[in-house]
Amino acid sequence: MNNLWARSALRLYRTVGSVAYPFLGPLLRARARKGKEDLERRGERYGYASWKRPEGPLIWLHAASVGESLAILPLIERIDSFSINIVLTTGTVTSANVAEERLPRRVMHQYVPLDMKRAITRFLDHWQPDLAIFAESEIWPTTIQELAARNVPQILVNARMSDRSNKRWAKRPALAQTIFGSFSQVIAQSEVDGERFRELGSPWVTVVGNLKIDVGVPNADPQLVNNILAMIGGRPTWIAVSTHRGEEESVAETHRLLKAHVPDILTILVPRHPDRADEVRSALGELGMNVVSRSTGDAINGKTDVFLGDTIGEMGLYLRLSKIAFMGKSLKHEGGQNPIEPVMTGAAILSGRYVQNFRDTYQALLEAGGVRLVKDERMLASHVLHLLRNGKDLADMQKAASDTVAGMTGALNRSVEALEPYVMPLRVKVGLERRAGQEDDLDGDEPIGRRNA
Repeated sequence: MNNLWARSALRLYRTVGSVAYPFLGPLLRARARKGKEDLERRGERYGYASWKRPEGPLIWLHAASVGESLAILPLIERIDSFSINIVLTTGTVTSANVAEERLPRRVMHQYVPLDMKRAITRFLDHWQPDLAIFAESEIWPTTIQELAARNVPQILVNARMSDRSNKRWAKRPALAQTIFGSFSQVIAQSEVDGERFRELGSPWVTVVGNLKIDVGVPNADPQLVNNILAMIGGRPTWIAVSTHRGEEESVAETHRLLKAHVPDILTILVPRHPDRADEVRSALGELGMNVVSRSTGDAINGKTDVFLGDTIGEMGLYLRLSKIAFMGKSLKHEGGQNPIEPVMTGAAILSGRYVQNFRDTYQALLEAGGVRLVKDERMLASHVLHLLRNGKDLADMQKAASDTVAGMTGALNRSVEALEPYVMPLRVKVGLERRAGQEDDLDGDEPIGRRNA
């Protein structure tokens, strides 16, 4: 009965998608006006390819956004070194820009097709992947079903399952079993994630750690960093990273509290979504804050309260401007943000208490003394002030965090090892095809040994 309900639910999902398919143009155009779609490449969202499929084995990798794309970039580079064709799909304009800049030359990028039968069928008919790899928590029912119907192995890498998603899936066990049972393997970030995927029906789960830890220190132009530090001019700083709607007001209040003790304090604010920059700037202005935006190129001066990091791909720059980092989505929102990059650039970490999406990482940092959790703006201001005034405590937190993260590396090699049963046959096929191609270039009537001589 439960299985019948699950199949009926999936049929309804596909039917709704089929009905909605002809009417998606206005939605995509509206998203494009907000900078969330590339109209020149909108055909890719309907499954039309912008590349010719190359000969030989091909792996489809999908990463939703910038964070996921950067996390699996070392994995892409490792697979690319095997000379296996790769098509990477992403879902955002920002991630597409990052892909264009960072991908190995042979890797092809497309926008991910809509999770509708006509779009995904068109995509799969063209690319004919031998293996599909999805990053973190990308679950698209129609895509999963279509791949399963074609007997294409599906693997979830760097997989995580948030508390909210786990509760939602747990209420629909038959549907979860149908979806997660389609994955040949789930390569999970943590034991908690791994156990959740097992309970939801994944038949084969391996826990390897977080790929983001193996990405390395985020890049930044040293000259640009020095130029902005010169504008700051030795003022005390702290940075609020990846804030969400409503948290900027908390950052402003924290700044106000700090300013009563440190009159020349400079707050660096980097919203999670840079397209909210105008909204954030307006909100801070209404609170009496003097804001300088990175995107305008205006100079930071002695009257600047907040330096707004509203550009894409410059997190490495912003993180090098302070040694004290507060992680967003943790004070007024739930889930938290990944503290790995700030740790790698040498920051001591502060966060709200709602960090369940990265529970294992924060737990390790807490045990080592590399992070402190706060409950409100007053407590946040108190911790920032303490670290600004106590260099030894700041240095101890920085070292504890750095040592903890250094001990968590190795997920890339473990992921490659877990993928080997699926990738190795493709490597063998590449080798055989290459050898056959070399032999075809030779005169078939002449012994190969003589020709080589």
